[in-house]
Formats: sequence, C-alpha cells, structure tokens
Amino acid sequence: MSEPNPSLTKYVQRYLEDTQSALRDGFVVDGIARAIPVFLKARDEGHTLYFFGNGGSASTASHMAQDIAKLTIGEGRKRFRTHSLSDHMSVILAWANDTSFSEIYAEQVKSHGQPGDVAIGISGSGNSPNVLRALEEARKLGMTTVGFIGRGGGKMKALCDVAIIVPSDNMQHIEDLHHILLHLVASYLRDEAPGTPHPSR
Repeated sequence: MSEPNPSLTKYVQRYLEDTQSALRDGFVVDGIARAIPVFLKARDEGHTLYFFGNGGSASTASHMAQDIAKLTIGEGRKRFRTHSLSDHMSVILAWANDTSFSEIYAEQVKSHGQPGDVAIGISGSGNSPNVLRALEEARKLGMTTVGFIGRGGGKMKALCDVAIIVPSDNMQHIEDLHHILLHLVASYLRDEAPGTPHPSR
C-alpha cells in the first residue's frame, strides 16, 4: 500500500479540526438545553414536531423526524409525533407549481399545524424563503419555532423561539453539525428515564 498523500492528509486533518472547533462553541450546550424541553413538552401534551429544510437539510429533516419517532419508543413513556414536510414530493410540486416554491412548507403548516405544535426549520444560510415562510405561518398558528441554522442565523433567527446557530460559514461543517446536534437530541430523548423531571415541568 502506498504512503498517504501529504496534501490529502493535511486536508482531512484541517477539515476535522475546523468541524471540532465549531462544535466547541458554547452554542451547543445552550441551544440544545433550550430545545430539548420544547420537544419534551410537545410530546407530553400530545403535539407534533414538524421538520423541514432544503437540499441536504431536507434529508436531515427526514432523517431526524424518523429517528425521534422510532428511536425514542420505550415502555412507560409517550411516543413522539413527528412529521417531515420535506418528504411529500407530490404536495411540494403541486404547491410549487400552483403558487411558488417559497410556499411549499407554509401551505403544509397551514393545513396541519396546531397551537402547541413545534416547527423545526433547518437551514445552513438561515435565509431560505420557503423555510422562513413556514416559520412565519407557524408563529401565526401559535406553534413554537426552533431553528438549526448557520452563518450567523440570517433572517431565520428572528423567527425562532429557540435558534441553534452553528458558528461557521462553511456549508459542509454546518450540515455536519446539524446532524450531530439532532442525533444528540434524539439520543437524549431516547435515554431520558420515564418519569424523570425535566425543565419544561
């Protein structure tokens, strides 16, 4: 086997160091500590978590809706109700064709959202028009809004009751950390002992 290419090795090391550097920022503990009680309160009160995003963030939305719904099932505890708005291609294309792409999630929120539900927008830039519109409609309905964002938070920050902002301008690092953070949330919700008091109570 040939020796590793020095420039490749250097690139890999730098990528991992940059990711770790962003993860060490205090936003992790603070943001997750504020988001988890929101998710637990929704579960306890029978409300639904709605996830949505674009591109890689759309797949993250789908992945996390599935993880939180299935991973957290346990004896003696309520199940989470989750829904990925990014998964319904026929609905997305119908709204994009008949209105505009910026309305693909907002219209779904208007159809399904209820007061007390949670809208979780995922956007690396924080400026995706369809994510912003969905959060606007969610707030009108009395839903709680949570954002997983990057690049300073963009316009999305002001629309979120809880904004978790990755301190990076690199889209790959932002998406990497969104996955890590959402897996952290799902793991906590899985491991929480039934009946254990939490900050929402």
